[in-house]
Amino acid sequence: MKKIGLLGGMSWESTVPYYQTVNRVVGERLGGLHSAELLLHSVDFHEFERLQQDGLWQEAGERLAQAALGLESLGAELLVLCSNTMHRVAPQIEAALSIPLLHIADATATRVSATGIRRVGLLGTRFTMEESFYRDRLTAGHSLEVVVPNESDREVVHRTIYEELCRGRILETSRAEFRRVVAALLEAGCQGVVLGCTEIGLLLRPSDAPVPLFDTAEIHAEAAALLALESPPT
Repeated sequence: MKKIGLLGGMSWESTVPYYQTVNRVVGERLGGLHSAELLLHSVDFHEFERLQQDGLWQEAGERLAQAALGLESLGAELLVLCSNTMHRVAPQIEAALSIPLLHIADATATRVSATGIRRVGLLGTRFTMEESFYRDRLTAGHSLEVVVPNESDREVVHRTIYEELCRGRILETSRAEFRRVVAALLEAGCQGVVLGCTEIGLLLRPSDAPVPLFDTAEIHAEAAALLALESPPT
């Protein structure tokens, strides 16, 4: 079993399910009392949220690359960045490492493609929805069609993530708003919706939409566990 390095805390609310999911999958696959070999570096998200808002992505990438190198030095054999938005700096992190980084968009696109779905809606922070780093990975890399909400709905989603979900606030009023946003994406021809922020899965459940909701945190964590198990267990 490979040792997984989790680079999390962005926010810690969604890093907890990563830990749970990785261990659940390993336990299911190996049976008995098996659990995953994990290292976790959890950052202070307040600092990284400021860097995001100020557009200081280079500095954010440098800091995360250093944290990733720390995990590698402690024996991590693959890295998981527990955030969709911070994959904006994934190239900086990958350049610093000699171990693989499992890209969240690749894991998600693989799951989407396996269902036969080609046109998906994308929810996330405004960085993830509006910039190209994530959408291009889905479209150019995996031939998916990606639709994002209109401007006002993007603001609703972005605000809810930072002001509520990252603070552990799960409100029924916000769930209703997200259902409305999802319904608008379905009207635009989407066959499924990518929950492209690791916190959104804390709010939306599969029963909240008549089409598949692809929870990126769960998908990413499951993919990491399976990748770690590709080597014989010790």
